[in-house]
Amino acid sequence: MSAKSAISKEIFAPLDERMLGAVQVKRRTKKKIPFLATGGQGEYLTYICLSVTNKKPTQASITKVKQFEGSTSFVRRSQWMLEQLRQVNGIDPNRDSAEFDLLFENAFDQWVASTASEKCTFFQILHHTCQRYLTDRKPEFINCQSKIMGGNSILHSAADSVTSAVQKASQALNERGERLGRAEEKTEELKNSAQQFAETAHKLAMKHKC
Repeated sequence: MSAKSAISKEIFAPLDERMLGAVQVKRRTKKKIPFLATGGQGEYLTYICLSVTNKKPTQASITKVKQFEGSTSFVRRSQWMLEQLRQVNGIDPNRDSAEFDLLFENAFDQWVASTASEKCTFFQILHHTCQRYLTDRKPEFINCQSKIMGGNSILHSAADSVTSAVQKASQALNERGERLGRAEEKTEELKNSAQQFAETAHKLAMKHKC
């Protein structure tokens, strides 16, 4: 089982949450921590995870998860509601970069992802989740490559294609309805003409008989 699958199963599933994405990170700058707070912990891996609740109304959150050296389990650390995210900084919009910053209402972290590709995937999921679940105040995405927004652009493109197809189908049905309407009118006219002809012929036949 991969680390991300294990995190999803161990950290989020028991709380009836669904993990949408995660990125393994390291700090770009060392954070000053009191000596006593670090005693006995040793090295660890850090993951930034994005999750949503399964119960309605859906709540999205970003959670920092750690795995300490020598342990197979994961530990939930800091957590923020998605509404608290203010800015996502991709650092460099002109090249693939593993670096990024996350600014929350009460926190600011500078990270380096394990790979630029993993960061890009996480950003795409994060951007789409913000667009889907946040209505009032969405975080600002700055210094991001255009492909990072690609996941959301693809969704919009697909939606536009569906809308266009529906409009074309509706137009075709309307045109077909108009043609059927004209055909019905023509049929009614022919029916009336035939009836008039029959009545005229009947009158002439009766007159001739007399």
